[in-house]
Amino acid sequence: MSYTIVLSESMKHAMIDHAKTALPNECCGYITGIDDQCKTIHKMTNINPSPTYFEFDPKEQFDVVKTARKAGEVPLVVYHSHPSSPARLSKKDLELLRDPDMTYIIVSLANNAEEVKGYRIINDVIFDVELQIKGG
Repeated sequence: MSYTIVLSESMKHAMIDHAKTALPNECCGYITGIDDQCKTIHKMTNINPSPTYFEFDPKEQFDVVKTARKAGEVPLVVYHSHPSSPARLSKKDLELLRDPDMTYIIVSLANNAEEVKGYRIINDVIFDVELQIKGG
């Protein structure tokens, strides 16, 4: 199986900037859209700030979903950062990220790089998601 998600160059940079702003901790957020087209980035609060863990504020999470629905969008992506480890799913990520319909994007800032990768987890199998970056 292959999966693709389309997002703008500005969304990619917004995730990277969010990750840098949150240092030394992980950042987190949603991207909402339609089908495989990302439309809106929602930078969210990591209510359990840590360099190796993130946790959404349930009220903020609910508000984002509500706002997306009003715009005719649905959550497509959960993104978070890895301040000092590669852009791959950690053991903790694999325990917590369980929605087979969601793309999980990780922004790594390890070794002063800016690596952005996407994954889907379906029946405990990890699939790479191609991130098609469009201008704008």
